[in-house]
Amino acid sequence: MIPTITRQRPTHEQIRPAATPLLAAALLALVLFIVAAAGGFRINMTPSEPLGLWRVAALDRSPTVGDVVFICPPENDRMREARQRGYLRSGSCPGDFAPLIKMVIATEGQRVEISSAMFVDGITVAHSAVAKADGRGRPLSAFASGTVPAGHVFLHSGFAGSYDSRYFGPLPVSGILGLAQKVLTYAP
Repeated sequence: MIPTITRQRPTHEQIRPAATPLLAAALLALVLFIVAAAGGFRINMTPSEPLGLWRVAALDRSPTVGDVVFICPPENDRMREARQRGYLRSGSCPGDFAPLIKMVIATEGQRVEISSAMFVDGITVAHSAVAKADGRGRPLSAFASGTVPAGHVFLHSGFAGSYDSRYFGPLPVSGILGLAQKVLTYAP
């Protein structure tokens, strides 16, 4: 005769001790996320800027060249196409866009030229090569050169695959949520 092994199903008393810490951890994570968002903290998971925790700090002056800002992209066809292609994420900005983290490289009145790279007032912007296609081989079109209009900024990220003003042009200053300050970040 061959002995048989019977397994008993776990009882509620056995499951409850294991589920309680998991539920508590999930609730704690949710509360921390809500508190962080309400406190102006954001998590960046895109490679345009270092990954990790950032804080939105008040910007009580006009943006200047070199400022790293959180900015809501405008609701237009170019941005909707960018989200469909996966360049932009869904989020809390109008049009269901996530805020961008970018550096201001030109402000109103400055001349921006775009060819194989970007130039601001005749000076080459570092790490600004203009791609003809994205990572999946889809064509990209560069924004036309010109002068940054009043009430707008021109944005850039040194990350080679960044979707920035090279491709969508200047953005309205009214979309700036604040300065982007690193809290706990990692640059891969």
